Amino acid sequence: MNRKPFRFKQFEIFQDQTAMKVGTDGVLLGAWANLESGNRILDIGTGTGLISLMLAQRFSEAFIDAVELDVDAFKQAEENFSNAKFSERLNITKTAIQDFESDSNFDLIVSNPPFFIINDRVELDARKKARQQETLTFKDLLTKSAQLLTDNGVACYVIPFDLESNFLQIAKELNLFPSKIVHVKGNKEAEVKRSLIALKFNQQELIISELIIEIARHQYTEDYINLTKEFYLKM
Repeated sequence: MNRKPFRFKQFEIFQDQTAMKVGTDGVLLGAWANLESGNRILDIGTGTGLISLMLAQRFSEAFIDAVELDVDAFKQAEENFSNAKFSERLNITKTAIQDFESDSNFDLIVSNPPFFIINDRVELDARKKARQQETLTFKDLLTKSAQLLTDNGVACYVIPFDLESNFLQIAKELNLFPSKIVHVKGNKEAEVKRSLIALKFNQQELIISELIIEIARHQYTEDYINLTKEFYLKM
């Protein structure tokens, strides 16, 4: 079988066995999330391993633990990790994050969590199952993040903009407060579709900004190019 990976500048992603493919959400989070201190990173629901690989590229002293429940995604991420030049700093565990345990906490936690909310009991295909909140609710995600984050650590997520208020309310109940939020738009005229959110235990001044991806079709803004140029081959 002809297997063609998605190639980035310093690694490649095979995605033929997984429902969730390389997408803008993951790239944005991997390029934006910041390891402010320490060297331990946790990637919750790693999928193909994209975000973990991006963070391994960005932070050369970091050690990344990735968690993935889906067996096919786990195997694919394991393959992508083993092929990367950062492989010795990457580890993956097949488990639900609710069951994940660690001897020490993490300085940076990242997640591109499921967000497809089902309204009935129709059978879900793998892609929908990967994106729906019965697999991992925001409450479960944030509760576990609060348990596993160091006192001075940061937890970063990418979620739909229309779920931002609910997400932040749950975080507040767990003493996690936003320090930075970026509202992402496809173009200048488009509505905000995504929120990049950084949470910390210590409440501080919130910095809110906007990121526009395209000026026109396949013509990217300077901000988006600057954020992603270390990864995309043609940036």
